[in-house]
Amino acid sequence: MLHIKLDYTFADKPNKKTQLTNPLFELLWAIHRTGSISKTAQQTGFSYRHVWGSLKKWEEVLGSELIVWKKGERARLTSFGEKLLFAEQRAKARVLPQIDNLVSEMEHEFALAFDENVHVVSLSASHDLALNRLKDFLAGEGLNLNLHFQGSLTSLGALSRGECMLAGFHISNEHSEGTLSQKTFRKLLKPGKYSLIRFLGRQQGLIISSANPKHIQGIKDLKRGDVRFINREKGSGTRLLVEQLLLQEGIDSSLVNGFDQIETTHLAVAAAVACRQADAGFGIHAAASQFGLDFIPLMWEQYYFACFNDTLKEPPIQKLLDLLKSNRWRQLLDDMPGYDSNSAGQIVSVADVFPDSAK
Repeated sequence: MLHIKLDYTFADKPNKKTQLTNPLFELLWAIHRTGSISKTAQQTGFSYRHVWGSLKKWEEVLGSELIVWKKGERARLTSFGEKLLFAEQRAKARVLPQIDNLVSEMEHEFALAFDENVHVVSLSASHDLALNRLKDFLAGEGLNLNLHFQGSLTSLGALSRGECMLAGFHISNEHSEGTLSQKTFRKLLKPGKYSLIRFLGRQQGLIISSANPKHIQGIKDLKRGDVRFINREKGSGTRLLVEQLLLQEGIDSSLVNGFDQIETTHLAVAAAVACRQADAGFGIHAAASQFGLDFIPLMWEQYYFACFNDTLKEPPIQKLLDLLKSNRWRQLLDDMPGYDSNSAGQIVSVADVFPDSAK
């Protein structure tokens, strides 16, 4: 059995690479995507000889072949190589939010150790790939984002108990009176008490295998017995959207093959589809793109930061609003599909988003 040891280092600048990187899996992923040793070498910045030698060294350590390649043919991973790659992808996608939470807590404590007057914003938020970029961006501007990932509904509960300054949640633009989303969030957000800050618009839909071998067209296909679905956990805003869409189509959740099979992040859902444990999942476009999967867009939604009205007067929140409105922040999302940050930093009332809330 392989054993894992976690470690950490200090850096003076944010690193664009995700946490828990490993050279072997960078090579395996590049080969899986490109089918070429030479292109893998180009992508990773190593020489052809280094890539080939590293793979052979790892085959000796692991006791099994990782790659199949003959001159003039496309390189591909062995069955073991694919299983190993996607086992790492699935595991990492599941634990990265917890790792990010740990890193955020440690950075927060170190920031206080260096400067007790440092501006800190505590954010409990539903998972999104753009939030880590926001955290790094704000750090460069002298604003420490103490980021903790948990579901939309759980985050709003934390805000109501005073455990954070901001709570990140998302809701479909289709949340008219009587919809499941509208009724759920209206109970948690009282007009006159809370304000909402626009973070970004994002595209949600079905994440499906590349080339769509099951010919999935939309939500109605989830009731097909041959389509395996991977769901999100209860308390997440995305799970709420899935349930709302099924209601709109008149589909009983018991008819969905895999409705009770869950992952806790968009990346974990995409990883499950990529390794063929599921044929479809529901998530954001950016997660599908990261795994080279196909995506069927079904809706746009708005991601908000909720806060108590008085919190808006706090200097770090004022600075946050200014930075969200900057072109520098918007440009940081240019390479991520399915996002719209044009209204970032705008303040809206709960009554504006839920017009009937005051009744």
